[in-house]
Amino acid sequence: MNRSKKETLAYFGKHLYHLTGIVLVWRGVWYILDLIDATLFSGGHILTALGGILVGLLLLYLPDGDLKEII
Repeated sequence: MNRSKKETLAYFGKHLYHLTGIVLVWRGVWYILDLIDATLFSGGHILTALGGILVGLLLLYLPDGDLKEII
């Protein structure tokens, strides 16, 4: 295998590794939020969904003062 193919495989392997980690963290957070939703709000998704949207927008806005990440 030539150097270019090895570099390409290493590139994809590294990014697949990071992507898997991100997805597993996201999955865990999702389940915890579902548990909180079921426990505190009797499974009512409206309040927690709206709260999640607001917190998410705030997290995207705070670092640089804009929302260009979602455009």
